[in-house]
Amino acid sequence: MDMDGVLVHEESAIPGADRFLARLRELELPFLVLTNNSIYTRRDLAARLRASGLDVPEEAIFTSALATARFLEEQRPGGSAFTIGEAGLTTALHEAGYTLTEREPDYVVLGETRTYSFERITRAIRLIVDGARFIATNPDPTGPTPDGPLPATGSVAALISRATGVDPYFVGKPNPLMMRTALNTLDAHSETTAMIGDRMDTDVVSGLEAGMQTILVLSGVTTRAAAERFPFRASRIVDSVADIADELT
Repeated sequence: MDMDGVLVHEESAIPGADRFLARLRELELPFLVLTNNSIYTRRDLAARLRASGLDVPEEAIFTSALATARFLEEQRPGGSAFTIGEAGLTTALHEAGYTLTEREPDYVVLGETRTYSFERITRAIRLIVDGARFIATNPDPTGPTPDGPLPATGSVAALISRATGVDPYFVGKPNPLMMRTALNTLDAHSETTAMIGDRMDTDVVSGLEAGMQTILVLSGVTTRAAAERFPFRASRIVDSVADIADELT
């Protein structure tokens, strides 16, 4: 399942999310919170969820930052990167054995932050023009805030691409890399797994392409009317995870 818009909206739990998680634990159904949010570490996210009244262990959380670090570790072990992002991304790259540098990095890695620096974006553009490979943690164009949407990784990636003529490789949802990692982590098969999310363009399409059942919740970004405009459909549309809790057996 996704996190923002499914379990929480900013700092507040979605009504019924606690009952849904409790039901999963009661039935011993394995689950994974799969988020494109690259700002925070797993420990940070578990703490934020606890503060919202939701009990999700660290090991049940997997972020686009962790997926990006794992991907780079496999592609170019012991490499170097110039990053735009927060602790979730830099910590994951350090733990993968990467060196963070502004001098001739192997990669420019773009993640999410609430304070994008024009100076660092400019630096990223120049490094890519000079030959650094361009990686982005996720393609989400906007993120939610109490005051409305704000630019996210996908929007800033578009800015950098327009300036350089280079498109990034997006690691997070809907890239199948994230879904395969999730299924392997759960030791689950796609035919017996569902993906729950609030975005058609990342959550639902990634679950669909991985062969899973897909459930769109209307507690986040996508409205029912907006969902109808996509060329693919979710298996189900519900108001929130609270509607699923009583159905679990």
